[in-house]
Amino acid sequence: MASKTVACPSCKQWVQMTPYGTRHRCVCGHVLTTRGAAAETQRETSVRGRGDHKGERHSFQRWQIAYTGTGTGTLMSLPSSCSDKPVCSGSRPNRRALLCGVTYKQHKCKLKGIYNDVKNMENLLTKTFGFPANCIRILSEDDPRDLERIPTKKNIENSLKWLVEGYQQGDSLVFYFSGHGLRQPDFKDDELDGFDETICPVDFMEEGMILDNDINETIVWPLEEGVTLHAIVDACHSGTNLDLEHMYDRKLNAWKDNIPPSRARKSTRGGLAISLSACEDDKMAIDTTDFSGKVMNGAMTYLLTDTVRNKTDITYGVLLDEMVNYIKKINSERWTNSRFLRTVLRRKTIQEPILSSSEMFDVNLKKFVL
Repeated sequence: MASKTVACPSCKQWVQMTPYGTRHRCVCGHVLTTRGAAAETQRETSVRGRGDHKGERHSFQRWQIAYTGTGTGTLMSLPSSCSDKPVCSGSRPNRRALLCGVTYKQHKCKLKGIYNDVKNMENLLTKTFGFPANCIRILSEDDPRDLERIPTKKNIENSLKWLVEGYQQGDSLVFYFSGHGLRQPDFKDDELDGFDETICPVDFMEEGMILDNDINETIVWPLEEGVTLHAIVDACHSGTNLDLEHMYDRKLNAWKDNIPPSRARKSTRGGLAISLSACEDDKMAIDTTDFSGKVMNGAMTYLLTDTVRNKTDITYGVLLDEMVNYIKKINSERWTNSRFLRTVLRRKTIQEPILSSSEMFDVNLKKFVL
């Protein structure tokens, strides 16, 4: 019997199928079977700092000292809306965003939920917060021929500069990253825990990672009064990925200092920088199908976008509480029964979103607005 091509019921991508009930996995994570022409789903969980492809675990120590492999790949069609103009026009305060989604498709550490993450974030920006589509730049592995839009180290660094270039008072800027995050020893004495946090471009094995120091210097230092930057990082080890000076402690309902021992500059020029990250610096973030039961999503991105869409008049405190409570529920109901995750995480909670800021504010009064 000949093979046939069917549309994935989740992402509508075409999948080449073979007969006799063979199961096939779409690039979005959805599992299909030819049995009765019906599609089936399979729950999955993967970690955004260690690969679990075919049961293989990858330690970040090996990644840091052995940069080998390739850094190219493709991603399912992502929206191509992005503008090279540094300033967007309109009567409302300018809104500009950089969305980076990295699948690492040619690596063993590839991720499956990135397409959904970037799509969910773009929809939140355009439909909930009114960001113009031409003021959103997306870096993805969508089209390998568009070299300027591949999330390489060079392109991400250049796009971070674009994000803060030519800003005006009243601007709202957003930096979003979905992919792998790692850590490496800090040699400048500007980290309380002794480690620099990093994000991993698609070519990180050849060109290296992007350090929190560099992100801070590029998009935090330039911010002047009247400008607001939100960074949303869905990656492992991402708690202090912007090196902001204050971290919020939910248990104490208070801000803690994150000022570097070296007293190196980490502040803005009067603007406000706020970061929401997937987990603490020593924890791991995950991709999972637990939310929809069909496709992979980054847990932090899914919870944030879904919560804010349904409660647009929400404070930072309520947003954090709802995200954490939902994650705890999933942990107790499903992940604690996973042998793989018990081994990797040693029965610890998988992740808890972290809020940090360049200045302290009342999280129970300040509304979450991008």
